[in-house]
Amino acid sequence: LAFCRGRVVRVPKGPLIRVVGTEVVIPCSVSDYDGPSEQNFDWEFSRDTDFMRIVSTWDSAFTSEEYQKRVGLGDIKLRRSSNDAVELVIRDIQPTDQGTYKCSTPSTDATVQGNYDAEVQVKVISDGLSVSGSKARSSMSLRLSEGDSFKLRCSAITTSPEHTHLHVTWQIKSGSAWRDILSLTHEGKFQPGPGYEERYRNGDIRLDTGANDTYRLSVSQASSVDGGAYRCLVSEWVRGADGSWQKIQEKSVEIASVAIQRTDVVISTSNVSVTERDSLDLLCNITTDRSGIFQAEVMWYFSLLPDDSLSDAQVLLSMDRDSIVSDSTLISLSHVDRNSFRLLVRDVDVEDSGYYFCQAAVWVPLHNGSWHKVVERTSAPVSVVVTALEPDYEVFLNASKMPKFSDDPTELNCRITNAQDTEANIRFTVSWYYRQHLHSDDVVTEELLATMDADWTLLLGDRSRERTQKGEIIFFKKAVDTFSLRIQWTSENDRGDYFCVISAWSRHRNNSWVKSKDVTSASVSIFWATQDYTLTVEAVKLKPFFVAGHTFEMTCKVSSKNIKTPRYSVLITAEKPLTDQSNPNGTTRIISLNQDSVVRLEDWTDQTRVDGVVLEKVQENEFRYRMYQTQISDAGLYRCVVTAWSPGGGGMWREAVNGLSNPIQIDFQTSGPVFNASVHSDNPTIYQGELADLLCIVTTEGMALEPDDMSFDVSWFAVRSFALDREPILLASLDRRGIVTQSRRNGSSDLSLERISPLEFRLRVHGCEDHDFGNHYCVVTPWVRSATGVWQQEPDIKAKPIFLSVKMDVLNAFKYPLLIGIGLATVIGLLSCLIGYCSSRWCCKKEVQETRRERRRLMSMEMD
Repeated sequence: LAFCRGRVVRVPKGPLIRVVGTEVVIPCSVSDYDGPSEQNFDWEFSRDTDFMRIVSTWDSAFTSEEYQKRVGLGDIKLRRSSNDAVELVIRDIQPTDQGTYKCSTPSTDATVQGNYDAEVQVKVISDGLSVSGSKARSSMSLRLSEGDSFKLRCSAITTSPEHTHLHVTWQIKSGSAWRDILSLTHEGKFQPGPGYEERYRNGDIRLDTGANDTYRLSVSQASSVDGGAYRCLVSEWVRGADGSWQKIQEKSVEIASVAIQRTDVVISTSNVSVTERDSLDLLCNITTDRSGIFQAEVMWYFSLLPDDSLSDAQVLLSMDRDSIVSDSTLISLSHVDRNSFRLLVRDVDVEDSGYYFCQAAVWVPLHNGSWHKVVERTSAPVSVVVTALEPDYEVFLNASKMPKFSDDPTELNCRITNAQDTEANIRFTVSWYYRQHLHSDDVVTEELLATMDADWTLLLGDRSRERTQKGEIIFFKKAVDTFSLRIQWTSENDRGDYFCVISAWSRHRNNSWVKSKDVTSASVSIFWATQDYTLTVEAVKLKPFFVAGHTFEMTCKVSSKNIKTPRYSVLITAEKPLTDQSNPNGTTRIISLNQDSVVRLEDWTDQTRVDGVVLEKVQENEFRYRMYQTQISDAGLYRCVVTAWSPGGGGMWREAVNGLSNPIQIDFQTSGPVFNASVHSDNPTIYQGELADLLCIVTTEGMALEPDDMSFDVSWFAVRSFALDREPILLASLDRRGIVTQSRRNGSSDLSLERISPLEFRLRVHGCEDHDFGNHYCVVTPWVRSATGVWQQEPDIKAKPIFLSVKMDVLNAFKYPLLIGIGLATVIGLLSCLIGYCSSRWCCKKEVQETRRERRRLMSMEMD
């Protein structure tokens, strides 16, 4: 293929049939060439044998003398369409131009390959196409009404010696350009123009052929877009040598000028404003120049939006072409004259405000006695505003009860005065609002307390909903013209400005209520002066000196100011030293007494001394606290936390202010023994499944005690980490009575805790597992019996932790898996040997016949 490649010059396949007097365009192109992209072309013509030079793209002196005049006038010219293609244009071809045309390209190739010229034959025939309209010389004029039908005719005939086809197109010109309506193509197909496809499918536009080569355009249901000039455009086509169709000439003739009189529907009034209870009168006019028999069908619409699509419109009333009106009570439709229809709406309401449309259709009779709708139009919307009859009244707000202190009642009365034009169709409702007092210039929005709708249903706001449901705020109607708001117990948060809004509602024809007017009252300020609450609490220690085991007693005296009939609640707290492990936060709530004198134990957890603390009310402002059989662990700072309460609404108490007393210290001076604790283990590293022994050893320093005068509570803890960064876990505990308590465990290991001597306690972990590792320590609580025989609890002692490591016995862990694996491997090997032997012995045995070979000894070289 590479060796066969060469320059190719192409012209259309001939012969080319053209009509005398028309413009002829012959294209020529070149491909597969070397050299510059822009190629030059030479055109020559021959009638018989010799070629005459016509025109060239690169040589101005190329043209022969015979063609110089026509080339100079532009009747013959070259038009370049691309770098490798040109067109020879002959503007007015004549019979003398019939012949052979040759297109050649000068060589720009390195080697001569391919063809450098191409020829095409052009045949010139006479003009045999004739197109005409009506018999009159000028086009006719038609004046029609919208919805009418009309027909236009044109005649087209050809006497061409060649076998040609005609292409007939009807066109309309309503502006500056011609538009296609309907065509009968040279292939015998009907083709509607853009925008006429639907009308062609419906049969409103047709093209029919008749005798004497006539083509008739029929248009039904004419509209305003059908007005304009009409012409018949005929083109002549011939099939070329390559099988494609070619247009050889085209002629047109204007047939008629059609004017369409538009039928309009207009409402005589533009914008209407009427007063409620009056009548609305609208007139719909149909504008048409139709003089024949026709009937009008009218329909009135109402919509809240000026949308002429009438998608959401409501049908008010209609009249068909027989003048039959649909039934309605307050709306009537009358026929004023042939083209006018009146809509009358009596006793209009505010709901009648909106947009009104008049839709009219024109019907004409047909020859068979039936009626045909020729046009339908909808008028532009008319805006109707109905002004409501507003009642005239005033609103006055006053306070019949004004609070002077907190929790006093408040009552506001909103009264309607000077009411005029308030007939039976008017109803009044109220809305209550609150506005907070601010000392600055900040703008504060109103908060809705409650409002009533048209049927007097009360709707509560967020601010008052909860209190209204509890009965603390009451909304009621005291009289026909008075609405009241009552706050049973007014709080400081209720201080501010209050105002009411009286709304007037009007009843409409459908018994619905529509708000017509709002009147706002002047605001009433609810305010009283307040002073800050003051509360003072003093704690007094009644016995300045006492020892452990005696009773501790202190009183709390309370004084307050600016609190109305106060009551007090008291809470006793103790601040223990930081060494107390039972309360790492330092403060313990012991016992409380509320404002109703109900006593409650708070965080007092000593079950042996449940009745050891007492809190009682001595006087209205004095309270006494007692703690019996005090222990060494009770040392600390004791305070009274007092809360003052004042009476609130609904018999409830409201917290006013809190107070804290001075601290009272309990400090025991003792020279008793000092206890220490330590943890010991002979073997802190063990293997899984072994026994771990941990000893908690208590030692004493200072004063010596008999073993019967001391006892211990021992608790064992474990931290499952190396760095003591996790929460300790309680393992087991042994109280001083010898009762052992164990925590719940998840593993299979077990615990035992025992006392092996008065000062030694042993923890055993049986069958240790890997999760039993970690830091282990004990916490010891000593109990010492005093000279009076009372047991005193000493501070807790925490021993230094010891780390218990649990290792895994590798030999024991892998012994059984190894034995099982070796056994299974041996069994499988023996089984494989057995299967192989059986298969070779019985299953795969094959007899092989071997030929016996003669055995001879080799002979020596000498014998050979």
